Amino acid sequence: MNHTHNDCGHSHNNNNNNTSTYLYIIGLILFILAFFIQPFENILFFLTVLTAGYHVIGSGFKSTYTNTIKHKKFTPNIHLLMGLAAMGAMIIGDFQEAALLIVIFAGAHFLEHYVEGKSKREITNLLNLNPHDARLILADGTTKKVHTHDLKIGDQLQVLMGDQVPTDGVIIEGSGAIDESSITGESIPVTKTVNDTVFGATLNENGTFIMSVTKDPEDTVISKIIQLVNDSQSNISQTATKIKKFEPIYVTTILILFPLFILFGNYVMNWGWNEALYRGMVFLTVTSPCALAASDVPATLSAISNLAKRGLLFKGGSYLSNLAEIDAVAFDKTGTLTKGKPEVTDVHFTSSNQESRYKQLIVSMERQSNHPLAMAIMRHFEDIESIPLEVNNIIGTGLVASYEGIEYTLGKPSAFTHQDNQLTSQYTQEGKTVVYFGTQSEVLAIIAMMDTPQPSAKNLIDYFNNQEIETLMITGDAKLTAQAVANKLNLKTINAEIHPEDKANIITTLKNKFNMVAMVGDGINDAPALSIADIGIAMGDGTDIAIDVADVALMKNDLNQLIYAHKTSLKLKKVVWQNILFSLGVVVFLVILNILGQMNLPLGVIFHEGSTIMVILNGLRLLKQTK
Repeated sequence: MNHTHNDCGHSHNNNNNNTSTYLYIIGLILFILAFFIQPFENILFFLTVLTAGYHVIGSGFKSTYTNTIKHKKFTPNIHLLMGLAAMGAMIIGDFQEAALLIVIFAGAHFLEHYVEGKSKREITNLLNLNPHDARLILADGTTKKVHTHDLKIGDQLQVLMGDQVPTDGVIIEGSGAIDESSITGESIPVTKTVNDTVFGATLNENGTFIMSVTKDPEDTVISKIIQLVNDSQSNISQTATKIKKFEPIYVTTILILFPLFILFGNYVMNWGWNEALYRGMVFLTVTSPCALAASDVPATLSAISNLAKRGLLFKGGSYLSNLAEIDAVAFDKTGTLTKGKPEVTDVHFTSSNQESRYKQLIVSMERQSNHPLAMAIMRHFEDIESIPLEVNNIIGTGLVASYEGIEYTLGKPSAFTHQDNQLTSQYTQEGKTVVYFGTQSEVLAIIAMMDTPQPSAKNLIDYFNNQEIETLMITGDAKLTAQAVANKLNLKTINAEIHPEDKANIITTLKNKFNMVAMVGDGINDAPALSIADIGIAMGDGTDIAIDVADVALMKNDLNQLIYAHKTSLKLKKVVWQNILFSLGVVVFLVILNILGQMNLPLGVIFHEGSTIMVILNGLRLLKQTK
């Protein structure tokens, strides 16, 4: 995998790096020898410039030529300034200073490359997660180790304790405690058993199971994550893009100012030609904007790596930097702000005498239904044992069963002759679904259910409200249900009873009103809205659909992670501006010292390279946890 490296605007590959390193070492040896072989010192200093400066000077002239031809206009490379400074120093007879300039500059250059590469290595480590081997179960029941690329949908695999899960699939036998931190960022193992989905690159910490492959190798969640991580390194932020475009303009300006600086020094400051030329070389050196070029990319990649380790995946630096600029966030309701499945919120028995018996009857009747509301009731009364019942499901009424000569009904209120209008109205106004249990003559129990908000949803809405970011809900649910959830979350604006195709129109309207709009959804029916929003954020929970449609994927449905991402984005913005102002400030400071005669070539290079390394190290702070 190739990486574009932004240390002063050029790229690297391993072969060039090795050659450059060997030549630098040779140059360093020649530089030291020059102090001991006096008659040939200038020749040795000249050879030092050629060998130690092979890469930095060569890339300066080569890139300038290549880009000038490509863009059909003069497009100088930053290293061109340093190469010209070294050549100029030798022209005026300062071979030793030219060699010292190159030795310091090239040495610092390799250090910059190593330090900046740390943020990329943090990301690249994620790419090593993809498993290679699988234990394929053969027709005779034996297992054979095969490469994961050779797996096909339907293959059965054995996963032992301590094994990496080879690919995405479903457990068909056995169980395991799976560490899914590589996918979701969650470090606590998840217990998985028959019919549960498992993901490639996760780790089976306990137990043994057999799984059936459900996806081709290139379609697994980890494969999509790897592709996403690759994309994130080529999609740089707007700030980095502007700096990259500004770079040739800046260098051209410096090259124009260079002769003017020399003329100014000779005729206005009366330095004399030699001194003016020398200070001109210093001017070229200290104005090279390497620190400026490194202001954004290392910091952005560090932040992306920080977030990726926590299950927050950004498709590029531009989306992360834009997150700090959002003015409005639209949320889908079901599965985003809420848990996505109904829960029992209220149970009211009209008589406490037979309450335990009624619970038993309710559970026994619901056990024979697969309706989502039945599942909710079963979860609520999970400790209640059922009794044998013959249950009929009557359309328009609900479940009907006879017990000890009495016919009981469990269904919607309209199926009952007698109703508790007050309590039913109260629950309905709260956006809840109401179910009755009773006989034809009496309502014995009223059960209210709703899709309740995620525990993290209110934290997120409160956070955005405190940040003065507009929050609103877009949902296809009824207004009462949407309003009930909005009230619990302190979410002021709702758009209810909206068809999926109309969600995109609402996002378009918001974009006309606000500068930067984000959309948070479950990544399926919200796809059009997610794609139109400036930043589409999908609730992943380990699903590949989320990774496909959005700019950002929250690999587990924890909205607190979005708070973390926004704080990281704000910190990134702060760090980038610190770097830009610092790098430009250092240039101005060194130019002033040069005019005042308090700066020489070696000192200029040390300050110049020191500022670049400081900028990169400042960016690497984003690898640490955001507070």
